[in-house]
Amino acid sequence: CFFPFQTLTAPAPFADETSCQCRAPHEKLTIAQARLGTPVDRPVRVYADGIFDLFHSGHARALMQAKTLFPNSYLLVGVCSDDLTHKFKGFTVMNETERYEALRHCRYVDEVIRDAPWTLTPEFLEKHKIDFVAHDDIPYSSAGSDDVYKHIKEAGMFVPTQRTEGISTSDIITRIVRDYDVYARRNLQRGYTAKELNVSFINEKKYRFQNQVDKMKEKVKNVEEKSKEFVYKVEEKSHDLIQKWEEKSREFIGNFLELFGPDGAWKQMFQERSGRMLQAFSPRQSPNSSPTRGRSPSRSPSPPWVFNKASPPSSPKAASASLSSMSEGDEDEK
Repeated sequence: CFFPFQTLTAPAPFADETSCQCRAPHEKLTIAQARLGTPVDRPVRVYADGIFDLFHSGHARALMQAKTLFPNSYLLVGVCSDDLTHKFKGFTVMNETERYEALRHCRYVDEVIRDAPWTLTPEFLEKHKIDFVAHDDIPYSSAGSDDVYKHIKEAGMFVPTQRTEGISTSDIITRIVRDYDVYARRNLQRGYTAKELNVSFINEKKYRFQNQVDKMKEKVKNVEEKSKEFVYKVEEKSHDLIQKWEEKSREFIGNFLELFGPDGAWKQMFQERSGRMLQAFSPRQSPNSSPTRGRSPSRSPSPPWVFNKASPPSSPKAASASLSSMSEGDEDEK
């Protein structure tokens, strides 16, 4: 039976819960026939099985390859139960219900078969009308067999897929075990108790102390980063201020030189004012056509009443004599 586009809108159904049964005759197909085209009435039924613990991209890529092996295929995925897995492989991180649900929500899966067998029997293949089994080609030794898929390969029903390197359930578990302290501290910080994590009292205190130390380191780191950012801003502002100060100082020096320099405006203004002051204090010369220019430089006789300051009268008699002479001269003029 085929459910078109169902995996894109709803989880894949469980094989034991679906009422749809494949009623078409199960004619055995070769791989060449399946790759060229399938009968019109049904798709090629491809089966892939596994544990699918900690479902990851490697699982999804393997199922994608199984789904796209042929132009028209229906992918059935068998998941082994906890009892069977713990017996033949070991303890799992996820229980069987969680692993079933992980497969149901993978886009490449059309149907999930719960409690799948560890070794595929002809009865199981016939019950689910399986045409081909998809798995990586590495021999899978288990349950006393060198390769549990050996009889499938001999029957011509095996189609190999490629493993994705660098990712596996064992790798993920190894990371957790290797970094156990990191994840224990992480979950303690998120609210899990020491009992839930199976951590001793001493280790719990140690992990909590380490968490406090890490918080302090983070705070110090944030302060350092903020300090660096502040110093960078101060340096940037200082650079701008220094650049502006240099520009202003050059402008001030230029203006000062223009005013007080050797050829500055102040010198020219001082020279102009000095010339004006000299012109104001110097006597004006008479013009050449003046009538007094031809006169004799002899001085006019002083008036008889002006006394000679350089030769004062030596005695009262002389003074009286001079006065009498001056009076006689006045009478003569009259």
